[in-house]
Amino acid sequence: MSTSTVSPIVAAPGGSFLLETRTPAEVFTPEDLTEEQRQIAATAARFAREEIQPAIAAIEAKDPGVLAGLMRKAADLGFASVDIPEEYGGMGLDKISSTLITDHISVLASFSTAFGAHIGIATLPLVWYGTEEQKERYLPKLGSCEWIGSYGLSEASSGSDAMNIRTRAVLAADGTSYTLNGEKQWITNCGIAGLYTVFAKIVDEATGTEKFSAFLIERDTPGLTVGPEEHKLGIHGSSTCALVLQDCKVPAANLLGEPGKGHHIAFNVLNVGRFKLGVACIGGARYVLTHMIRYAKERQAFGKPIAEFGLIQRKISTSATQLYAAESMAYRTAGLMDASLGNAGGAPAHSARETQKRIEEYAIECSILKVYGSEMLSLVADELVATMGGYGYVEEYPAERFYRDARINRIFEGTNEINRMIITGWMMKRAMSGQLPLMTAIKRVMDEVMEPPSFDAGTDTGEPLARESAVLAAVKKMALFTAGVASQKFMTALQDEQEVMADLADSISQIFALESALLRAQKLAEGLKSSAEAAAAMTGLLADETMALTEQAARRVLAACAEGDMLRTQLAILRRLARFTPGDAVGMSRTVAKAALALERYPL
Repeated sequence: MSTSTVSPIVAAPGGSFLLETRTPAEVFTPEDLTEEQRQIAATAARFAREEIQPAIAAIEAKDPGVLAGLMRKAADLGFASVDIPEEYGGMGLDKISSTLITDHISVLASFSTAFGAHIGIATLPLVWYGTEEQKERYLPKLGSCEWIGSYGLSEASSGSDAMNIRTRAVLAADGTSYTLNGEKQWITNCGIAGLYTVFAKIVDEATGTEKFSAFLIERDTPGLTVGPEEHKLGIHGSSTCALVLQDCKVPAANLLGEPGKGHHIAFNVLNVGRFKLGVACIGGARYVLTHMIRYAKERQAFGKPIAEFGLIQRKISTSATQLYAAESMAYRTAGLMDASLGNAGGAPAHSARETQKRIEEYAIECSILKVYGSEMLSLVADELVATMGGYGYVEEYPAERFYRDARINRIFEGTNEINRMIITGWMMKRAMSGQLPLMTAIKRVMDEVMEPPSFDAGTDTGEPLARESAVLAAVKKMALFTAGVASQKFMTALQDEQEVMADLADSISQIFALESALLRAQKLAEGLKSSAEAAAAMTGLLADETMALTEQAARRVLAACAEGDMLRTQLAILRRLARFTPGDAVGMSRTVAKAALALERYPL
């Protein structure tokens, strides 16, 4: 089953947004949803409202069977099988529909964490790398949530350093089984799972060689023990335990993929995990923002609702703006994936491996969404606490739970620090391999900035969002200029300069956010939609923020790369590139807040 339709959406190469110019028609936005996709979103939202929200207290208290029972109810609606092919009992939906479900079901972090881990990192390794026998045996159980899935990669001494795991597997002399020993840490769904994807190094005791590999282990396998539940800062309702393997004998047929190729499974599935996590943050932030708006309208101070105060409106508009940017990036990326999957030489790509490869193309965008979405949700939750004041700090109200729950998103699926390294590292890797003409674009900008400055102030074309378009063009040049300076300074050692890598990643991320928001706002303006005014105002606010953050990051990079006259020359070039006219932030903020308050929700 697929809800995708023929469209002009361009399957642009991953990371090409930094180098190329797109038109609004070439990117997917939520306004492009088909009627069937809108029905999927409405069904997910209704499930969240009617099933998840009434059970929040029971889930957070870990009442036995409640979370697993809700996951099975979600599975009854097909939500757990969206990415499973039809031949294995799945729905085989397009990525946009899959994104909609994750988005609109994510009103409680404990549930979305458990559900997201199950449908993503616990199921997709089987879809992409499983044998026919493995798929036929396990995918129907996972799709129905008869068995809940869990993914065991992290260990006490190897979180971000995943390749440094200590769990070992030894092949029996007769070749029929492996014996695993080790301990996995912080494993989501561990206490309720029926199937574990566990990573270990196959050790050849004769030669001492080690091969990083993955195994499928059923819960009742002798030698497998689930540790006690962790007591966490947030996501209290989700199950997080250690997984202990002590002489755990696993059939050789349960080796997932090829020996020594486990890192492909681990890292490729995390691309989707990061994407889905960013999407879940969007759904969570939309729910949190609704609480903020309703409270601001109800709470009276100095004889009127606090929603009428400018600084409360700024909290609403800042939250809505970053949510708008994240939402625009998420659906643009889902559209890229669908366009790529649907245009493989004129025919849809049906191979699981081909699907995985085409999604891996957008690893940069997935990491950007993970970082931006998780930090956006933390900001929105913090602004809710601030809006509610003392009420936001007590357990009687949900704000403190939102605040606690938000923090984990910046840790799992690769910390935000690691993902910043990935964003810049992948961009440079694609450039060096010839997949992305980054160096050509950098040289073009370097040549341009060395020319005498132009004193042409430009002309106001009067076109909608012309200022924001000019800001986007400028920050792209700033990012390419600083990337060029850093590349010349450090060359292949750039990967060891983490602070520089992180600043470049932030610039790249802000550009993707602004361009996605701008293209969506332009599309809304062309369609004369009622929400076009709010979208334009949010894009304007985002443009000013992007310019400020990109210039700040660029200054840090340049100062790390040069000194004296060279640094002064580079800073002069940066100042030339950073010339822009700021928008009326107060007016734009009030426009966004007015729209949100009128609707009592996120304004799009």
